[in-house]
Amino acid sequence: MSEKNLIDDAFFIKQQKWGTWDSFDKDGKPLITSLTEDTCIEATRFYLKGRQEGFSESKSYEGEVGGKL
Repeated sequence: MSEKNLIDDAFFIKQQKWGTWDSFDKDGKPLITSLTEDTCIEATRFYLKGRQEGFSESKSYEGEVGGKL
């Protein structure tokens, strides 16, 4: 890979020839693929923050079917 411009001193992004954007950590390990550059940066920041602080394990799903069939 050519010159890496680190974002937040944690990752860099690269546009692929088919138009998507990929983010990579400092070692070149792939992290996120997005359709736009801005989305790739935002999603990678969110993902790295979750890895650093831990992802929430709480899940809250509720489903209800009402009415007559």
